[in-house]
Amino acid sequence: MSVTFRPAQRGDVADVVALLGDDMLGQGREHAALDRYLAAFDTMQAEGANHLIVGTDQGKITACYQITFISGLSLSATRRAQIEGVRVASDARGQGIGALLIEDAEARARAAGCTLLQFTTNRARDDAHRFYERLGFTPSHIGYKKSL
Repeated sequence: MSVTFRPAQRGDVADVVALLGDDMLGQGREHAALDRYLAAFDTMQAEGANHLIVGTDQGKITACYQITFISGLSLSATRRAQIEGVRVASDARGQGIGALLIEDAEARARAAGCTLLQFTTNRARDDAHRFYERLGFTPSHIGYKKSL
């Protein structure tokens, strides 16, 4: 499998939504009408530092992630990259695509002047936790969320 990563286009959104729903957690929460996802994509595009990236193999989208570049004052004004929505198609898992995806995210983060790559992951994703730790990430923080 030869995966190439590129910025997503509006026409990729339906395929990305399918990937987001292609796991144990996404099945129950990715059910909005496509126009809602398209509006969110348009907003992301307008923000400038918020990017949806897709991994393609022979024209088929097999992976995706969102990366947002954040400037801040903490940690001596560290610029960081936040990744979210990391997915590899269920029929393509176990082939090294996830590691390539993280390499791509790291390269984009460095190119944007970031010195820290961070994310949150659901507690139920035990396989993902082992994967991230193998790649050198440490579970250094406790994350909290509150629905508004």
